[in-house]
Order: sequence, then C-alpha cells, then structure tokens
Amino acid sequence: MAFEIIMPKLGVDMQEGEIIEWKKQEGDVVNEGDILLEIMSDKTNMELEAEDSGVLLKITRQAGEIVPVTEVIGYIGAEGEVVADNAAIAPAAEAAPQVEKVADVETPAAKPQPQVAIVHEGGKIRATPKARKVAREMGIDLAQVLGTGAKGRIHADDVENFKGAQPKATPLARKIAADLGIDLATVSGTGFGGKITKEDILAISAPAQVKVAAAAPAVEAKPEKVLPEGVEVIPMSAMRKAISKGMTHSYLTAPTFTLNYDVDMTNLIALRKQVLDPIMNKTGMKVTFTDLIGLAVVRTLMKEEHRYLNASLINDAQNIELHKFVNLGIAVGLDDGLVVPVIHGADKMSLSDFVVASKDVIKKAQAGKLKAAEMSGSTFSITNLGMFGTKSFNPIINQPNSAILGVSATIQTPVVVDGEVVVRPIMGLCLTIDHRIVDGMNGAKFMVDLKHLLENPMELLI
Repeated sequence: MAFEIIMPKLGVDMQEGEIIEWKKQEGDVVNEGDILLEIMSDKTNMELEAEDSGVLLKITRQAGEIVPVTEVIGYIGAEGEVVADNAAIAPAAEAAPQVEKVADVETPAAKPQPQVAIVHEGGKIRATPKARKVAREMGIDLAQVLGTGAKGRIHADDVENFKGAQPKATPLARKIAADLGIDLATVSGTGFGGKITKEDILAISAPAQVKVAAAAPAVEAKPEKVLPEGVEVIPMSAMRKAISKGMTHSYLTAPTFTLNYDVDMTNLIALRKQVLDPIMNKTGMKVTFTDLIGLAVVRTLMKEEHRYLNASLINDAQNIELHKFVNLGIAVGLDDGLVVPVIHGADKMSLSDFVVASKDVIKKAQAGKLKAAEMSGSTFSITNLGMFGTKSFNPIINQPNSAILGVSATIQTPVVVDGEVVVRPIMGLCLTIDHRIVDGMNGAKFMVDLKHLLENPMELLI
C-alpha cells in the first residue's frame, strides 16, 4: 500500500517549504532513512529522510516549487504499484478546490489536523503497543484512527477518544470534512461498505457554495496587468519571506534608538597578532576580529548592571525575561538572504572555544545546513558590515532580543592623544536598543564598558 511523502512542519512558525532538489527519482528503490530530497524551511536547508522502504512511485511537486506544510509531495510503495494520476493533488490542495474562496469570499485557514494513521509497506500501521491493545478490546479498526504522535503514530488516547463512533470515511474525506466543518455523522457514504468519500463531502458542500456565490455581487474580472518591457516578476523565496516577516515585525513593534561609538582598535589588533598562531595550533582555525568582539560583548553582557541588554519581552510585552547566560547570535549574509546562527552558552567559553563554536555555525550557515535549534534561542545579536567599508548603520533588532550591535569598518583616523594628533585605527560600533526594555543611559553604560574592554583586550584572557 502506497504511503504519502509530505512537506514536514519543521518549526512552529513554518507554513511552507521550498523543494531544492530531489535526491531520488521516480522508480528508484528507497530504504528507510535514505535522503529523499532537500528542502528549504524559512532560512535553512534540511534533508528529508524516507520513513519507510519501497519504491519512489511518484513525485508530485518538483524542485523549485514552494509547498504548504503537510501537503503531499510524493508517494512510496511496492514495486509495480500504481498511484492514480489524481493522487498528485495533495489532500491540503484538494480540500481547497474553489472552497477556500468562492466569489471573492474567503474562509479562515483551517487549523492543522492530526495525521491519518500512516500505513507501512505490508499494511503495518504506526501505533504504540498499548494503542493496539485498546483497539482490540474496543473492536476499533486502527486504520480509521487519527494519530497525534510523531509521524502520525497512534497512541492509546487517540483510540480511546475515537471510541468507534465515527463513520467509515477515507482519510481525504475526513480532511475535507474537518476543513469545511461538516459532521461526518450527517453524511451518507457511497463508497464500498458505505464508506464516505471525497465526492460525498463535496456534494454536501456544493449547495452552500452556490448560495454564497449567488448572494455575492458579480465581480468584474480585472484585466491582467501588462508589465513594461525590461520588468521581470519573480516569486519571493521562503528565506526572503521569513526575513520580510521578521524584520517588519521587529521594525513596527519595537520603539528603537541607536547609539554610535568609536573604538580605538590599536590594542585589539596587537592582541590578535599575539594569539593568532597559538589558537591556530590549538584549533586549526583563525581567530577573527568578529570572534574577539563577540567574546567582549559576551563578557560585558554578563555584568549584572547590563542584564537588561541580555533580556527579552514575553507575555505580550507584559514581562521581562532576564537571562543569566548568553546565547550570542551572529548575522551571516548569504547570496540570497540572511541568517542568524546562535552560539549557545557563549558565556562559558574561552577564546579558543568561542572561535571553534563560531566557525562551526557560520560554516553551516553558509552551506545551508543549520538545524532549527541552531537558529533559535539567542539573547543578543551582532552584525558585522565592517568588511564592506560601512562607516555607520542602524541594525534592526533580532526579536525577541532587546538589542543588537552593529560593527562598522575600522578606518585610519586622525585623533588627539595626549594633546597630539596621531593616526589610529578607529572602528565604529552601532548599538540599536528596544526602548521598552532599555533606556539611553543604560545603553550608554554598556557601550562605555564594551569600549573599555575592546581597548584593553588583555582582560579578555584573564
């Protein structure tokens, strides 16, 4: 029996994923655990493994397509098994044919439903031993029970809640009925043995749709917009949608201000030269100025007087969550977007530990291999545009952080030292703060301490 390959929901906020590449093709033999395809979820690429063994019978969604979560993208089954052509339409999509929007009247998006019991090759259903025992005692067919566990696994509670009261119906019929708010008990099934089919549900819903369409005023079709020559329209990628959503929310939610400071990098440049070879010998990695600045930020944040710079607003901005640790987010620019991998537990790291951890997450970010956990949980973030010669900028806070530090270019600048004009390497720092949590004076005190540490960097090694 063929089973579905679906676009997984890899995070709470994930609504859709983009298929990057199929690693298997139709007709290929697939073993459980094999990599089927690569998808992009919001800001990271993920490899999707096969949940069972068999043959890849059909690919319904191709590379480059953006697919809603839980929608079917392919089928795996026994060799020679045939999947009907109309099976290429996923349950999520079939539930919506002219139903989500009739005569410009939109219905609210349906809430995600529990997965239908997943059937393996050979007819085996995912269920716990206790669920099977309860099903036998109650005389319930597990194939009719919706599993709420991982990968659709049926638990005892699912069987007990089912209690055999639901009429027989195909999984797709149940999905459509749930989306339309139709009670299956009121539907007469025309399928084998009285089973309710998709057509039975749509037949009931059709009259209501006709009424809505008849009541709605006729809307004159708008002519398709003609683009001028030289204009190309491309769909926004999943990553850009995630960036757009996050930055818009941050910009419109948090009242911010930015503090700009100049830092004399003379001593930090000297320190980097001193530790470059020892750290390379120990870790095999090169220490960067971002590493040194990042560790200085962590040390400064751990001071009690700066705890609000390492905080988050929670409960609809009614409470402040103070962190006694630092998970440092480091913005990494990619060709097609931006990600912020997180160095967890940075406050417990030595300089060499920090170098290894930062290189690890940055390398994964650049390769598109970050896991969801490696992009979440930050308590403070930094973003460095200094390598592009940027003199100053106003970074947007990575919510739910209360602040973000922007690092600008280091420029040879004439300054007055002990009454004389000398040329020193001066770096610009830009601290954007959420004014709901941190006031200007507290932000300035943080920057004074950070500036002191960067200009006296031997304290980093003490």
